Amino acid sequence: MPDSSTKRYPRILRDELALDRTVLANERTALAYARTAIAILAAGATILKFLAASNAAMILGSLLVVLGISVSALGVVRYRVLSRRLRHITEPPGR
Repeated sequence: MPDSSTKRYPRILRDELALDRTVLANERTALAYARTAIAILAAGATILKFLAASNAAMILGSLLVVLGISVSALGVVRYRVLSRRLRHITEPPGR
């Protein structure tokens, strides 16, 4: 006999596949944030390493490093928030 959670919220294959696609999209977005953060950090480190003679380059390089770290943190936060929401959707009621 099916429990009450499957009676209230029947699982339809279409819905399961949609959730799977959403999970994969969330992971893909997190990887895009990581890729962007690494590129910004690399640009900042390159400017700091090779153009460190001028103050403007030091400021720009430092800003890029801080921006890269910020983008990385934003990506982690957004990934975790959506992950929790999706986990809440997939858990049966009463847990």
